[in-house]
Amino acid sequence: MYVTEILAEYLANYPSEALPPDLRLSATCCIVDAVTAYVVGCDVPSARAARAVARHDFGTGRASVWFTGECLGVTAAAVCNAASASALDFDDGHRAARGHPGAAVIPVALSVASAIGSSADDLLTAIALGYEIGIRIAVAQNPQAIKSRQSGRWTGYAAAATAGHLYRTDPPALAHALAVAGVLAPNQEANGSSGYANLTGNDVKEGIPWSVVTGLTALRLAERGFTGPLDLLDHASHFNWPSIIADLGDPAEISRVYFKPYSCCRYIHPALDAFAALSEVADIRTEQIASIEVQTFQWALRLSNTVSPRTLTEIQYSLPYCMAIAVVDGPAALAPVGNAQLDRPDLLEFARKVHLSVNPEIDARFPTETLARVCLQMIDGRLITSKVTSPRGDKARPLAWEDLVNKFSAATRGKLSPKAQYTVLQAFEALKKGDAAPLLQRLRMRLID
Repeated sequence: MYVTEILAEYLANYPSEALPPDLRLSATCCIVDAVTAYVVGCDVPSARAARAVARHDFGTGRASVWFTGECLGVTAAAVCNAASASALDFDDGHRAARGHPGAAVIPVALSVASAIGSSADDLLTAIALGYEIGIRIAVAQNPQAIKSRQSGRWTGYAAAATAGHLYRTDPPALAHALAVAGVLAPNQEANGSSGYANLTGNDVKEGIPWSVVTGLTALRLAERGFTGPLDLLDHASHFNWPSIIADLGDPAEISRVYFKPYSCCRYIHPALDAFAALSEVADIRTEQIASIEVQTFQWALRLSNTVSPRTLTEIQYSLPYCMAIAVVDGPAALAPVGNAQLDRPDLLEFARKVHLSVNPEIDARFPTETLARVCLQMIDGRLITSKVTSPRGDKARPLAWEDLVNKFSAATRGKLSPKAQYTVLQAFEALKKGDAAPLLQRLRMRLID
């Protein structure tokens, strides 16, 4: 059997009621986090553009565009929700995959579940399986042949896997869906820190919303007899294929995702946390800082790192500017970033004081770890240096259920009324106890004006 066929059999035959309690909780946490990212990103111009195009080109249906009171077809709703969830880089990620599964998997799962009325068991299991397939394929990529490390290259597989489990697609069709999704994935070769283009702070980002379209379309095509190259994952030149199918049991990769306390590229987070740790133990005033050196890994220096961002997207890929926000406004101002941080003379001035360098020891530990050390040169001559710091949200420094609830409450208060926040939080608690209906109902409500 080809790898796609083995994965399809696994997806079709894994029983929803078999998902262990800890993985059910992980999937529920991922929903909370994705909904948070959606709410804060829904007014970003790129997300509004996605909704306008989807509304015009795809038509109505039974899947909710979250908290707008509007329903579209499954693919249309999923791409709208994915565009918002990925707009501000507040969505979850996976260190080994070097990308973001949640902004694809959660919108797909909730769109399908909204349309067909899935149970909590089916919903949470489909999410865990979608993460599992996407992450396994991402980790197995051979960087010598697949140059782009962008999420959109592999989140289409995750989208097809998630929807295929919920729709109970038969294994032969599901295998072809995975194959078609892999071929039709956005190439992403130009964009991002692994791309050849220099202007990375644009709205295409990692191609996650478009991978949702290609993944769901691949499934629909395959269900109607459309075929793809079933062997596309079986070539050692491109994939370490044995690792994709090794030990296919409970879908545990979802338990290894990280959650983000700041809405910017994960490569920036360790420096932000290093500064936050220093500010907790030392009396550091902005006007006392002459300059900051951030010692980190090479890939962080491949971000655009502009000191004068013109858009929110450019902020997300600028380590100097995010450091300036953390120092001048406080780290909470990055949860999420907003228009208030654009065109600020004080931030522009401070960002020019931030200098980046590659620390060989830190670089050697990437990509298994993303680390940074921050050195503050004070105007009185003192040098204040942080420890080598790992970012919050990883398994070593996890954000637990209560942290994610607090993230939702703090980040969405500018978009949702206290009453709306309460009703959504109640739905999260109901899902945690095994009832998906309240959340699916809340997502259909108009809670955002």
